[in-house]
Amino acid sequence: MTVTEQSSPTYREIKRDIGAEVLAAKDVLLDGRHSADIRTLLERRGVLVFPKVHFTAAEQIAFTKSLGHYVPDHEDGRVTDISIDPQGGQSAKYTEASFFWHFDGYMNDVPILASLLTCAVPSLHGGNTEFCNTYAAWEALPDERKRALEGLRAVHALAGAQLSVEPEPSYATFTEWRKVRHRTLPLVWTHRSGRKSLVIGNTAINIVGIDPLEGLEWLVFLRDWATQEPFRYSHAWSVGDAVLWDNTGTLHRATPYPADSGRLMRRTKLAGEEPFPSTQ
Repeated sequence: MTVTEQSSPTYREIKRDIGAEVLAAKDVLLDGRHSADIRTLLERRGVLVFPKVHFTAAEQIAFTKSLGHYVPDHEDGRVTDISIDPQGGQSAKYTEASFFWHFDGYMNDVPILASLLTCAVPSLHGGNTEFCNTYAAWEALPDERKRALEGLRAVHALAGAQLSVEPEPSYATFTEWRKVRHRTLPLVWTHRSGRKSLVIGNTAINIVGIDPLEGLEWLVFLRDWATQEPFRYSHAWSVGDAVLWDNTGTLHRATPYPADSGRLMRRTKLAGEEPFPSTQ
């Protein structure tokens, strides 16, 4: 890792194309003095690690609010617990799809900007969270691949994610998945900044207007390309770690871990600020 002091706070680059470890005390993070710098660094590096910062739930919410508009999953505003413990019911079952590469909020006109995950209880076996930088992956594509991708659109649906977990669902189950909004999105997102990122992941089920097998081949290739080692970071959790990632320019997944491991993470989210580009 290389220590960099070009902006405050000090940070270490984890890999050339993804990740930075932010070296700042909790009280410094919470007072908001570096909020603008952290947001700039997040767009540049994709994933920011705050090692063993030990946010309480209230502090996690406060830190999230210092970076933008906090959007809770619950009406009472509390943080969201992330677990695959079977006692969690259907929500835990849906969480199993997080073992596969994805981004959050494909069904929204404006996807969430970022998520902040903290570790309450790590798994003793597995349970890393992995990230890949889809900006860097796009930028490294050969020019002929870029030209072929421009203008292509993919359909994203809950069924794509859930078929990873339950490949032979009953028809009743499948029709429940179909009730969740699906979206047609460009494979290449040209952001307001002018940078481009790939819009892929396990929710993508086909590419519009081309042979289904050719479309599937593209999706497999792009997933394989974007998640190769230079663009990927795997975070091994310790109690108290916090990790912030740019949901509009990364994919993420959890590595498999036992359902009864007790692994418990807590998530907060920043509201989106840039809509998906029109697919018309």
